[in-house]
Amino acid sequence: MSPIRSAMVLAAGIGTRMRPLTDTRPKPLVEVAGRPLIDHVLNRLVEADITTAVVNIHHHADLMERHLHARKGRPRIIVSDERDALLETGGGLRRALPLLGPAPFISINADTIWIEGIRPNLPTLIEGFDPDRMDALLLLAPTSASIGYDGRGDFVMDGQGALTFRGERSVAPFVYAGAGVLLPDLFDGSPEGPFSLTRLFRSAAEQGRLFGVRLDGVWMHVGTPEAIVEAEEAILHSVD
Repeated sequence: MSPIRSAMVLAAGIGTRMRPLTDTRPKPLVEVAGRPLIDHVLNRLVEADITTAVVNIHHHADLMERHLHARKGRPRIIVSDERDALLETGGGLRRALPLLGPAPFISINADTIWIEGIRPNLPTLIEGFDPDRMDALLLLAPTSASIGYDGRGDFVMDGQGALTFRGERSVAPFVYAGAGVLLPDLFDGSPEGPFSLTRLFRSAAEQGRLFGVRLDGVWMHVGTPEAIVEAEEAILHSVD
């Protein structure tokens, strides 16, 4: 398989839980450790040798566009404009497919942030992706050990990395960390308009084509203003 060089950065959400900060800016421009969340993500993509990043915009779109245009160097950024409608994760990716091309690509949330362990996580995802067996390979964080996360998890993973969704009343050991490698074929038959990427993950899981890899390091769920403090403390301690 050819090296993966493209990524989709999902940056169009409203960021309701991050209010009042998102009343005046999009969530990806909220700063953690002195840097906007989206710059943490774009820098990770550069480290993974991604040369082109498609970024969708909707909430405070003008501010996002100015920030992206002001960035210098890699990756090359292409804006996918969603000012006309909020398309959710699946719909936003579907609209951007012509900009991403026919090859597998990274999908990453603009607000996902982690402290790397020994192995850099995005290169590990890229190396582990097998298009013959997988429609998607997701980065997963331990439900109980992630900072700022208090949910019940998303997935159970078997010894080969195959994923199943947790039962309705159960707790799962892994939570989706907001990054993965996706095959464009995952979107075959998907609808136009807004829909969640989770819908396609469920379909892939039913077909045995949804896989995961455990994040090496510490994932931080920065969903509220209070969670910013926890994330910054963890980053500070990681460099001591």
